[in-house]
Amino acid sequence: MAVTLARAAHHAFDEPLILADPLAERLLAPGVLDRFRQQPALLDEPDFHYLRMHVAHRSRYAEDRFAAAFARGVRQHVVLGAGLDTFAFRQPAWAQEARFFEVDHPASQADKVERLARAGVAVARNVTFVPIDFESTPLADGLAAAGFDSTRPAFFSWLGVTMYLRLEAIETVFAYVASLPRESEIAFTFARPQTPENATPLGERARAAGEPWLTGFEPDEMEKRLRALGFREVDFLRENLGPNHRVSIAHAIV
Repeated sequence: MAVTLARAAHHAFDEPLILADPLAERLLAPGVLDRFRQQPALLDEPDFHYLRMHVAHRSRYAEDRFAAAFARGVRQHVVLGAGLDTFAFRQPAWAQEARFFEVDHPASQADKVERLARAGVAVARNVTFVPIDFESTPLADGLAAAGFDSTRPAFFSWLGVTMYLRLEAIETVFAYVASLPRESEIAFTFARPQTPENATPLGERARAAGEPWLTGFEPDEMEKRLRALGFREVDFLRENLGPNHRVSIAHAIV
């Protein structure tokens, strides 16, 4: 929910906009942004300012990377751990030629569907919900059952997830994407290794909420792992969000 609040607040209050997301606020409870309208100083609180900027950067990066993939002929877009992501529901006209697959835990996805309906947000015909419990259903099987075509290239967006998973689960997803046809791509975020000396506010907040970050990578290590799996292009977005910034945004192309 914090991520959706960050996107909504960015759209409502920040200038210039990095990401235009008019749907985010509609998926929140009514009046959630009122406290920022009444107390604008809250927007300058360092942790919340960082979260807004990082979330806006990562979503815009993923959306721009999909536009580039679409130009290369990619027509399948998979959102892993979709949460309340809104891109498929505000997709530009050109993206209507693509198929969107939103992958998430069944309970989280049911909540999203309810929020979309309550907000009056239409679900386009090219959007397919893929409820998967990863403890019992492999990603490849869940996507195949939903109509995903593994013989054609695809774009994957995987934002704000890897740090909560163990290494084996992360490598399984990357290996699956790497097994797909050439021009397949994944845009993703990952945390740098966390220690008591370099713990970030976001990491500490997650730990306090009972959802500690489990896995981190330095960029050089991440690139080596991806290239070993067969990705031919690996790149990292260079953000300048302050000394506590230890979450990286990247993409890799098969």
